[in-house]
Amino acid sequence: MAEKKRTHSIDTDTVSGKIYDSQLLSRLLGYAKVYWPLMLLAVLMIIIAAFLDTLGPYLTKVAIDDHIITSDYDGLLTIVLIYVAVLAGNFLIKYVQILLTQYIGQKIIYDIRNRIFAHLQHLHQQYFDRNPVGRLMTRVTSDVEALNQMFTQGLVMIFGDIFLIAGIVIMMVSINLELALWTFSVIPFLFIASFIFRRKVRDAYGNIRLYLAQINSYLQERISGMQIVQLFNREKQDYENFTDINLRHTTAWIKTIFYYAVFYPVVELISVVALALIVFRGGWLIQVEGVTLGVLVAFLQYARMFFRPISDLSEKYNVLQAALASSERIFKLLDTDPEILSPQNGHRSSEVKGRIEFDNVTFGYLEDEPVLRDINLTIEAGRRYAFVGHTGAGKTTVLRLIGRMYDVQQGRVLVDGEDVREWDLQSLRSAMAIVLQDVFLFSGTIMENIRLGRSDISEEAVHEAAKLVNAHAFIEKMPDGYQSIVKERGSNLSAGQKQLLSLARALVIDPAILLLDEATANIDSESEALIQQALEVVLKDRTALVVAHRLSTIQNMDQIVVLHKGIIREQGQHQELLKQRGFYYKLYRLQYQNPETAASADGNPPFKTAL
Repeated sequence: MAEKKRTHSIDTDTVSGKIYDSQLLSRLLGYAKVYWPLMLLAVLMIIIAAFLDTLGPYLTKVAIDDHIITSDYDGLLTIVLIYVAVLAGNFLIKYVQILLTQYIGQKIIYDIRNRIFAHLQHLHQQYFDRNPVGRLMTRVTSDVEALNQMFTQGLVMIFGDIFLIAGIVIMMVSINLELALWTFSVIPFLFIASFIFRRKVRDAYGNIRLYLAQINSYLQERISGMQIVQLFNREKQDYENFTDINLRHTTAWIKTIFYYAVFYPVVELISVVALALIVFRGGWLIQVEGVTLGVLVAFLQYARMFFRPISDLSEKYNVLQAALASSERIFKLLDTDPEILSPQNGHRSSEVKGRIEFDNVTFGYLEDEPVLRDINLTIEAGRRYAFVGHTGAGKTTVLRLIGRMYDVQQGRVLVDGEDVREWDLQSLRSAMAIVLQDVFLFSGTIMENIRLGRSDISEEAVHEAAKLVNAHAFIEKMPDGYQSIVKERGSNLSAGQKQLLSLARALVIDPAILLLDEATANIDSESEALIQQALEVVLKDRTALVVAHRLSTIQNMDQIVVLHKGIIREQGQHQELLKQRGFYYKLYRLQYQNPETAASADGNPPFKTAL
């Protein structure tokens, strides 16, 4: 297989800053295509509402000129009833329109959030190594919410403002052209103010999104690591760091508020100037050219209506800008191609034997910093191999490569004679289970954590697995047994209990390959004894790879592989490696002062070994 060049970009919060990006907008509208009948209906409702809005001032003109001045009170009553009917119809139309736009917006963000989550589940592990969880959370929450605002308050409502402006212009021109031109004379000043406002607010909104992502990322890290923060007295320093980020976010918001505080009074001032011009010129025309009082009152109403949608358009423009900035970040995430995918017609096997082979494997998390170098190792099916070495020697990396959490730069990792890159990922990973030192448990019940959502695993199978790994006893003592709630990350369980649940989770699927990464580290002696007994059952008749620092736990393994700086330095059984007096001997000596006298006459250490 040709080697694929590895590129890993970090998902940043910076965006291009384009005022308008037709490609982004087109992609966004693609999510609305499925709802286009409802969107068309919403736009139709908006057009009707805009038409009804423009009728009000005209009915006022008719009421004054044709009925109030002439004292035609019967005709005035008719106009009043028509006006009430228009208001009632406008209320009903806008009610339905708001329901439609909100429904469409919620359905679209529902689809987008599902798409993002599904995409995240298929991204390669190295992407998550390089991108903070808080930043990814921002994509799914606040960035998607910005898109919701675009569809509910921005894109569709823009049509309403445009049609309302068009309707007002048509009515004003048709009633009196000269007064209309006097009203429109202030529009250039309004466009200048709107242009400056949009540019300033766009930059401020970009900073708000940037600092919000930083807040989320910082919070997620510190809350997850609160125990370390408190134990190392980091509260004051972390508070100061958070205060700095929070201050920048607040400052960006205050800038935005300042721009709004200036813009809206400016628009109001311009509209007042327009009203003054209408009153001045209209009053003059009433005397010399026959402009009626009804026309003047109608123009004053139209002028007030005219400037409201123009200022609203500036607000909706900013909503659109925020949505485009958020969509750019979202599409950066969605456009990140998973580097580890199942090949077409990937290899599947209904019965994985568990033979593993490392063929001249070289791997590094960074291109120029290899963690493993030229690893050649064959593990026959059903054999138990232990990996030991100093921290950073590459032990855990070996386990990660078998499940293809990462792809090697050179060489091949084979399972049952097939390169893992040729395997169907689901078929490969379903044949293996892993038990980590830092057990991850999900919020939910004990039963759900052992099953991990697999409905094909019966409750009886879960009970049997728990009994085999010595977890059944403590589970039964809990208030609701197997239905007892596990809090976030298993905070209401001890380290030993979490490890036993992890072993039960591994055993219940009966894997052909079992990977144990420091499964007995950081637990008390009593829990370790239970786990060691459980491991005797778990490791039976299956290929097992065990990473361990406690050499007492791996002395009865079939083979012990000693890694040093990413290279296999030694391989053999416990007593063979001791006799060589090499790396393993030195490791053993670090844990036990006199390895030669520690061994009994039959060659085995005097303490009990479980494996």
